[in-house]
Amino acid sequence: MSSLFTMARNVYMIWMTVKEGRPGARGEAPVSSKSGGADLERADGVLLSTVVGGTLVVTLNRPESANALDDELMDALAGLWRAAAGAPELRAVLLTGAGKAFCAGADVSMLSVPRVQVGDTAAEELDFLPGPRLGIPVIVAVNGVCAGGGLHFVADADICIASTSARFLDPHVSVGQVSALEPLQLRLRMRPDLLTRLVLLGRHESLSAERAERAGLVSEVVEPDALAGRGMELAELVGRNSPEAVRLSRRVLRAFEERLVATHMDLGWELIRRHRDHPDAVEGPAAFLDKREPKWTTS
Repeated sequence: MSSLFTMARNVYMIWMTVKEGRPGARGEAPVSSKSGGADLERADGVLLSTVVGGTLVVTLNRPESANALDDELMDALAGLWRAAAGAPELRAVLLTGAGKAFCAGADVSMLSVPRVQVGDTAAEELDFLPGPRLGIPVIVAVNGVCAGGGLHFVADADICIASTSARFLDPHVSVGQVSALEPLQLRLRMRPDLLTRLVLLGRHESLSAERAERAGLVSEVVEPDALAGRGMELAELVGRNSPEAVRLSRRVLRAFEERLVATHMDLGWELIRRHRDHPDAVEGPAAFLDKREPKWTTS
């Protein structure tokens, strides 16, 4: 089990014991929640999850692949959010990654073969993200490298924090893929000039956690061993507020953001789908897997 996943549970228990007058502050065990027949507790597999207090703690658990997104992981995430949507006791989600990386984006091996499951719209393709499905705040704690599709989680977060070991990059164009959806979402968060550099320079450009904070990509940077505790602290602070007031306030903010990018998201997804038949879209992943420089088409 992820050390950060375990740490989040332990930190929460220690932190709660110093709160005077908090129910269950002494020796309270993590709460197991089942809603609509779907279990929110997952102790193994590509996705770990547990309910601690009112927080759903979720860990991407493919550390051997830098938590890259494949169909199994994305399906597991989508299923978990469906279950969480039916759990009224939840107050927040805390999402992080197992091991040294947060998320390396799409599994490149998945890009080298035709995908069976492909969304007709951007919203369908991004059903592995919690934000659109849930009415509660999503806190993302970036513990390491966050690349490509991993940036979706950052853009989707209501609050995003990072450890000093985090690094952000968008290598889509370096493996022959169109970078369209992540930039649209991130455009509302960060400096446009730095975003453009990430998109056009691909793997040749990255942001440290400190630069990402200055750019507006994350709101706080902490030491690696403080990340889990800070994430749980933020979730608990959110949980002290009126659940309905939080839900409606968040709804207004997200409605504003979604309206700004909605039409462009579908255009972006259409361009991505069209490009999949281009030779570069095949050559990029193949070159990456072969550990060689790609041979791009010139027309």
